[in-house]
Amino acid sequence: MDSVLASAIAMTVIVAVRYLITSGMFAWATHKVRPGHYAGLEKQIRSEITWSLATAAIYGVPAGVVAWGWQQRGWTKIYVDPLAYPLWWMPVSLLLYLFIHDTWFYWTHRWMHRPQVFRRIHAIHHASRPPTAWAAMNFHPIEAAIVSLLIPALVFVIPIHVGMLGLVLLVMTVMGVTNHMGWEMFPRWLVHSGAGNWLITASHHHRHHELYRCNYGLYFRFWDRLCGTDKGLSAP
Repeated sequence: MDSVLASAIAMTVIVAVRYLITSGMFAWATHKVRPGHYAGLEKQIRSEITWSLATAAIYGVPAGVVAWGWQQRGWTKIYVDPLAYPLWWMPVSLLLYLFIHDTWFYWTHRWMHRPQVFRRIHAIHHASRPPTAWAAMNFHPIEAAIVSLLIPALVFVIPIHVGMLGLVLLVMTVMGVTNHMGWEMFPRWLVHSGAGNWLITASHHHRHHELYRCNYGLYFRFWDRLCGTDKGLSAP
């Protein structure tokens, strides 16, 4: 039991430090590229950081259980030997994890925009007006639990190489931060390209924070397009 607790604490610290470094880096980039973009938002940013550090603990507990179960018991489907499965499975598993996570996020996100749920849970995230690079993990504890439990659950069901799992977490972290920066860091030609029309960047997610009832996805615009909730791009 002590080893499980130690693993949960260690993962909480890792998630918190990862958040502070990643969000801090992109906040610094915002200061350099768009000086004054976050001017007057100091109180909001302090709130975003506070809620995000609380979220880190909620993310850290299931991650710690997964790390313990993998290392001590071999319970998970995480593997180290790249030849344990066909090599083609590595990119396929990466895309599969991202698609399943995006699907989970889209439908739970839509549910959290139901008026009663929004007021009780999701309003904390939308209190960021406009969102900043510090807002990616700015969640009510219930929302944090909903968001954080899927990936730890998947590793018990779908095999994934440890490197691909790390890449899933990297994509999740970077896109979570860059989509909330309040400005578009990617070039216009990419955002409006064929691939860009199916990927979510700050221009797409900022429209969600403006209009609320649209653009619910996390990585891809597939579900928004299929369900008629894609309302195009903003110009943050």
